Amino acid sequence: MAARIASRRCLPIVQWVRRKSIGSATNYLPNNGFRIASENWNTPTCTVGVWVDVGSRCESEANNGVAHFLEHMAFKGTEKRTQHSLELEVENKGAHLNAYTSREMTVYYAKCFTQDMPWAVELLSDILKNSKFESNQIERERGVILREMEIESNYQEVIFDYLHATAYQGTPLGRTILGPVENVKSLKATDLKEFIKCNYKAPRMVLCAAGGQKHFWDSPASCGEEGIPSIESCRFTGSEIRDRDDAMPLAHAAIAFEGPGWTSPDTLALMVASSIHGAWDRSYGGGTNVASKLAAQFFSEDSVHSFQHFFTCYHDTSLWGVYLTAEKLGLADGVNAFMKEFVRMCTQITPHEVERAKNQLKTHLLLQLDGTTPVCEEIGRHILVYGRRIPLTEMLERIDLLRTEHIRDTCMKYFYDHCPAVTSLGPIETMPDYNRIRDQTWWLRL
Repeated sequence: MAARIASRRCLPIVQWVRRKSIGSATNYLPNNGFRIASENWNTPTCTVGVWVDVGSRCESEANNGVAHFLEHMAFKGTEKRTQHSLELEVENKGAHLNAYTSREMTVYYAKCFTQDMPWAVELLSDILKNSKFESNQIERERGVILREMEIESNYQEVIFDYLHATAYQGTPLGRTILGPVENVKSLKATDLKEFIKCNYKAPRMVLCAAGGQKHFWDSPASCGEEGIPSIESCRFTGSEIRDRDDAMPLAHAAIAFEGPGWTSPDTLALMVASSIHGAWDRSYGGGTNVASKLAAQFFSEDSVHSFQHFFTCYHDTSLWGVYLTAEKLGLADGVNAFMKEFVRMCTQITPHEVERAKNQLKTHLLLQLDGTTPVCEEIGRHILVYGRRIPLTEMLERIDLLRTEHIRDTCMKYFYDHCPAVTSLGPIETMPDYNRIRDQTWWLRL
């Protein structure tokens, strides 16, 4: 009897998702192209956000850093709200305001009670359309950003900035999000207003919540005769950056290949390939009994301390690879092991590994939806990237359709005999030469 009851409860993931009462809708405002998308998860709180398809990629050499500077100025007061009254209003509602900038997107969002959603939409509208860029506030935030740039203790962020700088050298994606120091010191209110005028266009914006039409209805769809600025394509260059610092306790390195953009049919296969080894840290435990053969090897050799596979996607390109930390004398072994593994994935990956990776990816996608904020983030990204909200059931079914030969063929297409981008930081004396790393992309070794 107990077994029969348990079997009824353990539904397949896709059926379980279908049984959840999730209502979704996407609307387009006909006079300017502004989009509104919503999903009802029947929770007492909600997240309301405006996703703008604008980031550091839309900047020039002269104003690099303006998108991030603009994010810092978002909650410093508007024409009808001072900074003090804005902060007091948010606190009285028990709400939370936040914003962040990436290379392709800028996001402003609020978390509040569901009944306060109209207030949150009006507040975000006021912030985006009527922010006051007072000189004293600009100088204060300029100092905050400069202090933020001085702190480079997060070596992973440094490595990924290096990785973009070498992989997309000479293109907008190669620039940092914060921008160079000289730009941060020279940006003025006129630069911020000009960036908003030229880039914050209605077709580039998504309000991830129900309602709100009256607040964004008059957002301009074009920028005079110029219209919406086009995004410059970014070429990938196989190359490397090395930053040796023998005073650091561990070596940090990243190896990445160029992949396709978000809308490519190969994207999902690369996500599965990234999940085959996933992430591992020596502190996780498990010893040699972990599923990843590389993790078991590194544990027994005491060389690599941690690794993390990544798949960083953009509109027309992506970076697929691995970030690792290792002992000074174990760095070469770690890099060589990963290069050998990348080639093995092109020819000898097993069905068992693929099935495990697919389950890992599906679990990751489901765990990402834990709360209204990550759901809102996914809605905004989907609308900007795909033009529609992809249901979770559809995504899970597409993952199930992938077969071992699909993963092999995709890995062969993007990894085998291709030039990688390589970055390293710290005590990297034993880091293999770039030409040797490049040669290993076509070595077939058992």
